[in-house]
Amino acid sequence: MIAIVDYGMGNRRSVEKAFERVGAEPVLSADAGVLGRADGLVVPGVGAFPEAMRRLRALGLDDVIRERARAGVPVIGLCLGMQLLFESSDEHEGERGLGLLAGHVARIDTRGLKLPHIGWNMVRWRRASPLVDGLPDEAAFYHVHSFAPVPEDDAVILGCGEYGAPFVSFVESGTVFGAQCHPEKSSANGLRVLTNFVRVATGVAAA
Repeated sequence: MIAIVDYGMGNRRSVEKAFERVGAEPVLSADAGVLGRADGLVVPGVGAFPEAMRRLRALGLDDVIRERARAGVPVIGLCLGMQLLFESSDEHEGERGLGLLAGHVARIDTRGLKLPHIGWNMVRWRRASPLVDGLPDEAAFYHVHSFAPVPEDDAVILGCGEYGAPFVSFVESGTVFGAQCHPEKSSANGLRVLTNFVRVATGVAAA
């Protein structure tokens, strides 16, 4: 069972439908008991980092996500959800994140291009990973963002895109994964990422 963390922000239903499309059994929930029984957790998100963290804390879901990740349960953050995995963000007044990955979130350096960055971008992989198994060396994904993570350790960077300057698009550290893009809006490539995450969470080898 794949549990989508419902903290009231983001396109939760679209993410849920995308997981259904790849054959998973997603459950959208804010219940700690449900999240605690899941094979994998999905942290979605659209909006501002500080408000997202306030909502997670108000529901006690920040601690649930941390506990499950530290227990080795696969966790993936999508778009804003990926940013929340890091220690802090510069967005608005600034805010502390979940702290599952070392580093902070900063406004992307567009070198004069307008923000937010909206559109399809090629992502180049830094290394192999079960999350991107079966994808070409460069794969297109749909992004909508003004901020992106700056990991403390480059080793967690899985893939980068470019918009004026390079930005981190995918991360991986152990069983913690993140995608700055919207896989649910990224056609076959996005669905492949979600399929791969389900396989990681359920211990099924990639076909």
